[in-house]
Amino acid sequence: MSKLAKKPVSIKEGVNITFENDTIKVTGPNGNLSFGIPTGVDVKVADGRVSVSLKDKNQEGLKPVLGLTRALISNMVTGVVTGFEKKLELSGVGYRAQTAGRDLTISVGFSHPVKITAPDGLTFAVDENIITVTGANKDMVGNMAARIRSIRPPEPYKGKGIKYKDERIRRKVGKAAKALGAK
Repeated sequence: MSKLAKKPVSIKEGVNITFENDTIKVTGPNGNLSFGIPTGVDVKVADGRVSVSLKDKNQEGLKPVLGLTRALISNMVTGVVTGFEKKLELSGVGYRAQTAGRDLTISVGFSHPVKITAPDGLTFAVDENIITVTGANKDMVGNMAARIRSIRPPEPYKGKGIKYKDERIRRKVGKAAKALGAK
């Protein structure tokens, strides 16, 4: 059994967990999240903790799923209480972003601005050259941040583009510097 699956998930104050037809629903101050429990996995709530175990101990293919199920439940509990956020940084001359309601408009050197609408449960915020994506669902926050980054990924020569706040871009030497070093 997974070492992670052995640790129970503690339920924080203000969080309600319910089960309906092999679906776990987590409700909290930041919203509602649900997850379909895989067949063969047993989830129990007792004493303010959620524990994950196998229904049949002899099934070999389900052991890796235990840690995944526990991690997803833990992320749902954390998401409905505190939420998740990803920060992206715009670097380049004339690169800017603006929010208007649920829409994010990004100008990154194309002939037209790129407009992205936030799905339900996500919000955008822009502060100078930093875009912040926040929401309760960790998967949706990460996918939306990756989608925004894919509009103009950072290039290795000048470092221009959209990158994660803590991402380090590996820079390459240009043609002129290579030619001088080759002599």
